[in-house]
Amino acid sequence: MPVEDASLAAVTSPAPTATIVLPCYNEEAHVLLEIQRITKVMDDDGMPYELLAIDDCSTDDTLAVLRSVEADYPHLRVVGFRRNGGSGTVRRIGTQMARGEIVVWTDADMSYENERIPELVRVLLEDDSYDQVVGARTTEEGTHKALRVPAKFVIRKVAEVLAHQRIPDLNSGLRAFRREVSLPYLRLLPAGFSCVTTITLSFLCNQHDIKYVPTTYAKRAGTSKFHFTKDAYRYILQVLRMIMYFEPLRVLMPLALFLFGLGFVKGVVDMVRHPFYFPANTVLLLVSGLLIGAVALLADLVVRSRDDGARTRDDGARSREDAA
Repeated sequence: MPVEDASLAAVTSPAPTATIVLPCYNEEAHVLLEIQRITKVMDDDGMPYELLAIDDCSTDDTLAVLRSVEADYPHLRVVGFRRNGGSGTVRRIGTQMARGEIVVWTDADMSYENERIPELVRVLLEDDSYDQVVGARTTEEGTHKALRVPAKFVIRKVAEVLAHQRIPDLNSGLRAFRREVSLPYLRLLPAGFSCVTTITLSFLCNQHDIKYVPTTYAKRAGTSKFHFTKDAYRYILQVLRMIMYFEPLRVLMPLALFLFGLGFVKGVVDMVRHPFYFPANTVLLLVSGLLIGAVALLADLVVRSRDDGARTRDDGARSREDAA
């Protein structure tokens, strides 16, 4: 995606430890407060960092506000998209542009506990067994709260069953992860809000350990871009898509066995009641089970033979030990 970024020419400063990717879309009223909050906590901590503020073609003066203060913050890099790409696109490109070994995702709406960013980063720096740290929200303060809470609970439980992992917060926007580990999965990120769901499941399905740190969650500043019906539907599709991408047998084989088993039992009953007579619906159940099972095995074969550069946690730990 074309971008406007005068600061990208010849970056000569030493590489930072952490890169904080801050998507900005129509946040003019409070984006400066968020930048001040993040830079203060990072400056007080003393960790080398860069703050990558990416304007996603805002229709207000968000980009102008960012440009006006860029010179005042030595660690701030401002990027402006020429067309709107969505939160997932911003985070993907921001991660690709990051110079830090640790990438932090957060939002510019004052909702997340960004004072704890140094804590999240240091978990990864001090413990090689984790590849991602997620700020797990203990409360829900978003819009459509009465609908979001049960919907997110159901989606999270479906993801836990399919991924065989406990997931305290599936789609928290506050997280830190190793950039090198994330690179093979960036191409999987959708353009919308479900990008955080995708990066969570990508790590879990490839045996990358994730640590969950309880955090608070405040009511967002400004207007929410979340659309309940559309985005909830996308969350469900993305969960199923990611499991199909990494573990298709977990999705398809139970359905195949159920249909085949139901057809087999019904066939036995039909034979007892009407010898040598198989109704069409019995044949349909048996054939459907066999076809779905064959597709599941074929999909699993494709997954096992695919080489997309994904590494397991042990491979990543081994590489870091060799580099040390």
